[in-house]
Amino acid sequence: MRTLFLVLLAVIGTYCLNTCVQKTYPGGDPRIVCVCNSTYCDEVPPLGTLNPGQAAVYQSSISGKRFDRTDSQFGTSFPQSKNKVISITLDDSNTYQTIIGFGGAFTDATGYNFVKLSNATQDQLIEAYWGPKGISYTVGRVPVASCDFSTREYSYCDTDGDFNMTSWALAQEDFDYKIPLIKQAQQRSGGNLKLFSTPWSAPGWMKTNGDMKGHGQLKGDAGGDYYQAFALYYYKFFEAYHQQGIDFWGLTVLNEPFSDGTWQIMYMSGDMEKAFVKQNLGPIIRGSNITKDLKLMIHDDQRTTVKDYVDNILGDADAAKYVDGIGIHWYQDTVSSPSILSDVHNSHSDKFILATEACTYADGKMDGDWSRALQYSYDIITDLQNWATGWTDWNLVLNEQGGPNWVGNYVDAPIIISNTSDEFYKQPIYYAMGHFSKFLQPGAQRVDTTIDNPDPNNYLEVVGFVTPQNQRVVILDNRQKSDPYTIALKDKSNGQTVQFDMEPRSIVTVIWNKP
Repeated sequence: MRTLFLVLLAVIGTYCLNTCVQKTYPGGDPRIVCVCNSTYCDEVPPLGTLNPGQAAVYQSSISGKRFDRTDSQFGTSFPQSKNKVISITLDDSNTYQTIIGFGGAFTDATGYNFVKLSNATQDQLIEAYWGPKGISYTVGRVPVASCDFSTREYSYCDTDGDFNMTSWALAQEDFDYKIPLIKQAQQRSGGNLKLFSTPWSAPGWMKTNGDMKGHGQLKGDAGGDYYQAFALYYYKFFEAYHQQGIDFWGLTVLNEPFSDGTWQIMYMSGDMEKAFVKQNLGPIIRGSNITKDLKLMIHDDQRTTVKDYVDNILGDADAAKYVDGIGIHWYQDTVSSPSILSDVHNSHSDKFILATEACTYADGKMDGDWSRALQYSYDIITDLQNWATGWTDWNLVLNEQGGPNWVGNYVDAPIIISNTSDEFYKQPIYYAMGHFSKFLQPGAQRVDTTIDNPDPNNYLEVVGFVTPQNQRVVILDNRQKSDPYTIALKDKSNGQTVQFDMEPRSIVTVIWNKP
C-alpha cells in the first residue's frame, strides 16, 4: 500500500490535486473505497471562478469516479448523441425552501474511533468533512448523554429523585469524544457549523420502566413533575456545553418516540410531546439567554408517523409558538411516499422540515457498496423535492465492524477507520453526501427543475437550486443499471442548454453562473 501511495503521489502531484487512492473488494459489482492516511487524502476539485456560459460537472459513479470534474459550455446546438437524451429545464421564476445544511452526528462512537488515529490522520479526517478541500459539512447532531452508539449506558443525573438536578454532570465521554472533536470541526468550518442536540432517553429513575433502555415513558401526568425534571435535565446540557465554549443552533425534543429498539429509548405520544413542549421544555428553553434562540424541532422519527403527530402538536397554539421545525428519519422511507413531507409543509408552512438521521446497516458487503450511495442520493433528492431543508447522516466515523455499539446495532458510515493501520476509508456514501453538502451551502433556495421527457424507467431524479452567490446548482442521480444518458440541461432564463454524459449508477452535480 505504501508503494502504491508513493507512485500515485508522483503522478497526481503533476496536476496539483489529490484524487482517490482506490482499495477494492471482491464482488459482482465494483466495490471501491478511497484510502486516506497521515500524508494523503483525496480532495474535491475546487470550483474556482466560472466564466460566462461555463458549467462545472462533478460526477461520481459505480465505475470508480469520485467527484470527477469536467467542464461544458452552454449553447444552442450540439452534435447528435448515441445515448438516450434526457432534457431538463431549470426555471428560477419561483423559489421554495431555503437550505439549512447537511452533515452527520458526533456520537461517542465517532469520537472513540477518531482518537485512535494519529494527529496527522485526524487532521486529514477533519479536512475531509469540514475543510475547503473536503465536503464542507454545515450541520452536526449531538446526542445528549448516551445512545446505542456509546460503549455503555449512562445519563447525566442518576440520583433518584434529584428533581433539581443538583448532581447533574457531563460524562467523561463528553470530554474525551465529543467536545474536542466538535471544537476542531467548528474551527475548520470557519464557524459555519450548526449544531443540534437530541436525547435518546431520560435517566432511568424518571421512567416507568426504571431504565434508560427499553420501553418506558416519563412517570406521572403529562406536563407534571417528571416532565419538568426532564426539561431541566435537558436545559443543563446546553448550559454545560456553553461553559465549554460550544453553543447550539437547535434541538429535537426526543429521538424516535415510537422506537422499539433495545437501547436507550423513551415513548412519547403526540399528546405527551405537546404537553412537554408547551408546559416544560418550551418555557425553560425560551427563558434563558443561552437557549432562547434555539430552533426547536418536534417529532424526530419516521415520516410514516409525521403527519398525524405534527398536526396534533401544532394544532395547539400554545405548543406551536415554541416550535420552529420538524425532524424526520429515513428508516421507513421505502414504505412511505416523500410527498408526505409536502403534505406536512402545506399544513404548516411556517415550520421547516429537516432530515435528522439516516444510515444503512452493517454487513459483510458494506465495504465499497455503491448501491448505498444511490439509496442516499435518491432519498436526499426526493426529500428536497418535498420541502426538506437539509439532510443529516448518522455516525460520522465508525470502525470496520460498524461500531462500537453497546447493543451490537452495527451500521455503515461515510468514513470507516482501519482496524489495523493509521488510515481511514471513504465509503461511497461519503461521496453521495458530498454531492449535496459541498455545493448546497446554507441559503440556497430550491427552484423548479423539470424533466421534459419523463419516463419512470429512466430511474433518474433531479433537483435544482439557486445560491446566494448567484449560481445555479442541479443534482441528478441515474440509478439505471446499464444505460448511460446524455443530459441536455436548459436554463430557462436565457434558453441556452448545456449537454453532458452521465454514466449508469452515477450521481452528478452541475454548477453554473446566473446568465
